[in-house]
Amino acid sequence: MLFDKPREECGVFGVFSPKKTDVSKLTYYGLFALQHRGQESCGIFVNDGVEFRSYKELGVVNDVFTGERLTELGSGEMAVGHVRYATTGNADKANAQPIEVRHMRGRFALAHNGNLVNSAELRRGIEKDGAIFHSTSDTEVIAYIITRERIKTQSIEEAAGLAMDKLCGAYSLVIMTGDKLLAVRDKNGFRPLCIGITDDGAYIAASESCALDAVGARFLRDVEPGEIIVFDKDGMKSIKTHCNKAPRSVCVFEYIYFARPDSVIDGCSVHKARLRAGAFLSVEHPVQADVVIGVPDSGIDGAIGYAARSGIPYGMGFIKNKYIARTFIAPGQKSREDKVRIKLNPVVNTVREKRVVLIDDSIVRGTTSGRIVKLLRDAGAKEVHMRITSPPFINPCYYGTDVDSSENLIACRHTVSETAKIIGADSLGYLSVESVKRIAGEEGGYCCACFNGQYPTRLPKDAGKDKFENNISD
Repeated sequence: MLFDKPREECGVFGVFSPKKTDVSKLTYYGLFALQHRGQESCGIFVNDGVEFRSYKELGVVNDVFTGERLTELGSGEMAVGHVRYATTGNADKANAQPIEVRHMRGRFALAHNGNLVNSAELRRGIEKDGAIFHSTSDTEVIAYIITRERIKTQSIEEAAGLAMDKLCGAYSLVIMTGDKLLAVRDKNGFRPLCIGITDDGAYIAASESCALDAVGARFLRDVEPGEIIVFDKDGMKSIKTHCNKAPRSVCVFEYIYFARPDSVIDGCSVHKARLRAGAFLSVEHPVQADVVIGVPDSGIDGAIGYAARSGIPYGMGFIKNKYIARTFIAPGQKSREDKVRIKLNPVVNTVREKRVVLIDDSIVRGTTSGRIVKLLRDAGAKEVHMRITSPPFINPCYYGTDVDSSENLIACRHTVSETAKIIGADSLGYLSVESVKRIAGEEGGYCCACFNGQYPTRLPKDAGKDKFENNISD
């Protein structure tokens, strides 16, 4: 990866309109707002009351969905959309979402954010019964489980509830049938999901509230962990049978890095959470310095918080080239170093002859951090003190973050002082696990397993992005 960061998971979006409206464009705008959550593929399904029209392809939203393509998708009563980054399964079109299932009692389209911890064993059981899979993602497993239950039940919401009894791990879902739209969040609430309503009465479900803002929808509330929300001609219905069945375990890294700063997740502003992280960091790791700067974009709020609490002036330390996407990756060490310089350029007047506090959200391998520190040295910084608004990554994540192995995590192989030397910083400080649990509020209920190893679910027997590639039956 170009920037040494965990990758986003995915983003989901759904709309239910009592009136037949241009739901494809609403979904396009919503997905555009969620583009930061995945840039490998995207897709939209539209239900006009008679048929499902769809298109999905590798690429980003603005490239895949031209004006002509949106016109072809047209208006309808419902739509679901998805942007994807592959945390499970390869980055190919077969894994693009949403996915459609046709069965003896109807059909549905499904979009999913998160990773299951029992998907490999569920898939083996389904395959032994004769099913054939067309992708290598968790999402198709979820679709099979829901389909099996739907054939035996009276409604899609009943089928989704029974499926929840079998699924373990992270899943925020939007499901579109012929006459209903469902928003489903797993019992732990790992990944965000919220709902809103537009002025003309269209209901919206989305991974983040910034997508509601993008389509002019008023935020109603977050979907509760374990809740199923049903939108149909009669309005909105909430099913809470699975609520309070597992400990609340919202991924704390949503606040640190994944989510957009203008989003609100489970009642907490992401922007405010990052300000708090920076403020806590200044107390835990103070330093004598002349200026505080942040690595764009997710390090900026932390830098502002650090500066405000420490009294050290905040300065603009880097200019980011906005025309290079997160997927701008080139092979070869020299080429990657060139791309870091192209994407980030230091503001020399801010850092020259200064003792600099450099704020970033995380260090995974350490390679990019070293290049960024070198940029500051080359720009004339006298000292560079790096501060990280998260604890060290020491464990893999099984819930939808692209940290599926400990072998490349620098914190597993080196002490903090050793890491500082490796990246070329004068000092290095990470936010403590105790403080990171407080950045989004004092009530707790956050998953910090990648930092402390305390997983809220059982661990998978098979892990890794290629867990379905060599699936050998008993």
